[in-house]
Amino acid sequence: MSATALTARTDLLPAPHGRAGLRGALVSEWTKIRSVRSTVWILLILVAATAAIDILSATSWAHNLNQGAPAAVPGRPAPVLPPVPLDTAQLEGGDYLGQLIAIVLGAIGVASEYSTGMIRTTLSVQPRRGTVFFAKLAILTLVCLVVGEIISFGAYFVSTSLISSDGVHFTLSNSDTLVGVIGGGLYLTGCALMAFGLAAVFRNTAAGIAVPVALLLVVDIIVHSALPTSWQTHVVRYVPMEAGPQIFASQHTPGENLTAWHGFGVFMIYVVVCLAAGFWSFTKRDA
Repeated sequence: MSATALTARTDLLPAPHGRAGLRGALVSEWTKIRSVRSTVWILLILVAATAAIDILSATSWAHNLNQGAPAAVPGRPAPVLPPVPLDTAQLEGGDYLGQLIAIVLGAIGVASEYSTGMIRTTLSVQPRRGTVFFAKLAILTLVCLVVGEIISFGAYFVSTSLISSDGVHFTLSNSDTLVGVIGGGLYLTGCALMAFGLAAVFRNTAAGIAVPVALLLVVDIIVHSALPTSWQTHVVRYVPMEAGPQIFASQHTPGENLTAWHGFGVFMIYVVVCLAAGFWSFTKRDA
């Protein structure tokens, strides 16, 4: 009876048709990333922590700037601060913490499925691994870019409204300022994608977090401490931790730092290499 009932119920199901494609993979990955509780919490922490440090960094910078202003004299107009160039890094200080949180988000975007074994189910439904990889990559990029730009622009507007009371005024009509604010979100997205690629190689969340952190922080420390001073000038600017943040640092020293887009271009070369390694591992190795 049970077999007959089961057969009858199965016959009621619609016949399978079509095949799984990129659109279905994108919908699947979007469902995963918004339904996993840990991902939501990481995004909330990323927003709160990064924006808070951005605002504190900007207000502290404005306060220190005012400490050097001429003292007010009774009976005379209050002294006006001379125009100063905005180092957008003062408004994006939280990105140095945010990059670590973005790395965690990028790593769990692929490694979590390996740790739970869910990747086998994913690949059985969509056996074209390249499609799955690019669907994961596209959704992660979209989420990180949107969240990163919300953080960056939100921190900018809140910070500038706070420091305007100290007589310091900035505007997005300045191209360097606009590039710096946009660059904050771009840098966070790049960090997440670097971790995504490396996590696809190592298939482990811990390694997917530790290796990009080492690539960003440890390599930077080694270059600064181990290389001769004469070498540092030529090498340091091409280290990912030094090159990437140039996108949101609108002040650059010729001969020492790369320009905003050149630095970010060098950083993205590292990211593309990590993604290429992750793609090869994801498509060629058994799940």
